[in-house]
Amino acid sequence: MRSIIIIIFIVIASGIASAEELTIGLIPEQNVFKQMKRYKPVGEYIEKRTGIKMNFTVLTRYGNIIKSFQEKKMDGAFWGSFTGALAIKKLGVQPIARPVNLEGASSYKGYIFVHKYSVIDSVERMRHSVIALVDKATTAGYLFPLAYLKRNGVKSMDTYFKEAYFAGSHDAAISAVLNKKAEVGCAKNTIFDMLAKADPKVREDLVILAESPEVPSNSFALRKDIPLALKKQLKRVLLEMSQDSEGRKVLSNFGAREFIETTEADYQPVFKIAEEAGINLAEYKYIND
Repeated sequence: MRSIIIIIFIVIASGIASAEELTIGLIPEQNVFKQMKRYKPVGEYIEKRTGIKMNFTVLTRYGNIIKSFQEKKMDGAFWGSFTGALAIKKLGVQPIARPVNLEGASSYKGYIFVHKYSVIDSVERMRHSVIALVDKATTAGYLFPLAYLKRNGVKSMDTYFKEAYFAGSHDAAISAVLNKKAEVGCAKNTIFDMLAKADPKVREDLVILAESPEVPSNSFALRKDIPLALKKQLKRVLLEMSQDSEGRKVLSNFGAREFIETTEADYQPVFKIAEEAGINLAEYKYIND
C-alpha cells in the first residue's frame, strides 16, 4: 500500500513540474523581434496569474509548428488559421482562445492586391507577372490565392506566373508590391491595415482585387494531452484579462480588446477553402520551396 502511495505521489509531482513551464510557438507573420515584443507581455501576465512560465519561440516558417509539436515537444502555439487547421487535422490539438482586435474583429480575411499603377485588374492580366505569396502554411498568403486562382482557371501557379515566390511574412509580401518588386501580392487584412496606419502609402498605393471569407484570427491552442484542468486554467486567465486594469493594459499593447473562446468549429471556413484549393489537410505535407 505504501509503495502505491509513493508511486501516485511521484506521478502527481511530475505532472505539476511539467505544468510549471510551457513552450509556446509563434508563427512568423512579422519579423522575430516584433513578434516577441508583442507576445511577451501576454506570457508574463499569464505567468503572474498562474505561476506557469510561458516560453515563446518564433518559428522560422509557418509549417514548422507541425514539426515542432512532433519533434521539439512544444506544448502549444498562437497560430494562424491554416496552421491551426493543419494541427487540428494532423495532431488533434485543441483551440482555446483568440483575441478580438481593437476594431472588434476576431477574424481576418485574405487580400490579393496590386499597385495602383499596375495594368492588372483581373486574373487573366496576372499571366506572366510576379506574385508574392507568404508561406505554404498560411490561409491568406497561400491557401486562399490558390483556391481563388483555381476558380478562375489557373491550373498551376508555376506555369501561369513569371515567378511565384514566398516572401516569408505578410508585411514582406505587402512591401514587395508597394516597392514594385512583385506585381501581385497576397496577405492578411489585419497586417495590411496595421501597416497602413503606420504608412498611408499602403492604402493609397495598393488596390485590393479579391478578398477571402473571414477565418479565425491567430488562436491559442494546446496539445490534446495537456491536462484538462490546466487548459481550463489558461483559458480562464485569457478570457478574464479584460476584467482587470493590468489585463486591459496588456491587451491594449497587444492590439486587442479581449480574448474569446475558440473551438474547432470556428475553423470550418478554412477547411472549406482548403477543399476548394484541392488540399487534404490531414495528408498535407509542408514543403516551402
